[in-house]
Amino acid sequence: KWFFFNYETSCQCQAPHEKLTIAQARLGTPVDRPVRVYADGIFDLFHSGHARALMQAKTLFPNSYLLVGVCSDDLTHKFKGFTVMNETERYEALRHCRYVDEVIRDAPWTLTPEFLEKHKIDFVAHDDIPYSSAGSDDVYKHIKEAGMFVPTQRTEGISTSDIITRIVRDYDVYARRNLQRGYTAKELNVSFINEKKYRFQNQVDKMKEKVKNVEEKSKEFVYKVEEKSHDLIQKWEEKSREFIGNFLELFGPDGAWKQMFQERSGRMLQAFSPRQSPNSSPTRGRSPSRSPSPPWVFNKASPPSSPKAASASLSSMSEGDEDEK
Repeated sequence: KWFFFNYETSCQCQAPHEKLTIAQARLGTPVDRPVRVYADGIFDLFHSGHARALMQAKTLFPNSYLLVGVCSDDLTHKFKGFTVMNETERYEALRHCRYVDEVIRDAPWTLTPEFLEKHKIDFVAHDDIPYSSAGSDDVYKHIKEAGMFVPTQRTEGISTSDIITRIVRDYDVYARRNLQRGYTAKELNVSFINEKKYRFQNQVDKMKEKVKNVEEKSKEFVYKVEEKSHDLIQKWEEKSREFIGNFLELFGPDGAWKQMFQERSGRMLQAFSPRQSPNSSPTRGRSPSRSPSPPWVFNKASPPSSPKAASASLSSMSEGDEDEK
């Protein structure tokens, strides 16, 4: 979307200009007859206070056309003082304000009937504080007496004088900043000694900024290390608990290792000492008073005196067994 601005604007009103009262203007006027409101000023270092005053002037009536008069440099320097912005810059700043319908260049310091008639002005908008200048206690006195004055409210805390005061108060800071940005000492009207002082202060500020950045990075690094250490300790604690739990589960009093050892010990004992036959097994017709003895057990009281005797005893034992069968 493109925006086009005209350096010269004028009212397109074709209807005859008839004087209006404030009551009539508040009720509204035909589309081809907007209420023509005039606001003037220096508008140096155009700021939000200026814009709010113009917004009030534009919205005083339902259908209005706002003309803004801007005084020239010669007139301003004569009656008020030196400006930061020249007249061309001030005209251009007003031309880009959304509430302004027409910019009147080289506006008069005091409004004359001829000027009001030329521009078909219905009302003049300005704050109600008496504005003494050009040998008058209030340059808007005759406008108020004619019933053409409509007051607006000033915005507290912002003005051109306030902005200039801040610059003067912090002159060293702004001078150092512009030196750092490439402006010369001559352009800034700074002496040789002050230039060296400002440049040295800029170097000191750079060193302070570097130290501050290192401190911040060190703090950030320490914080990250502490955070990582905390995570590692927490993970180590979890793993150690898990390890101890597994160890106790395997080697504890009721652990799996003990049960396995007991089972293996039982199997080994079974392998080395098999179980005896139960007592309830049949005795094959033997008398309870006589317990059989193996055939190879000899009588210790009467050992065989000779091999012949031993063979005779073995044959007798075998015969006895045959008898039992």
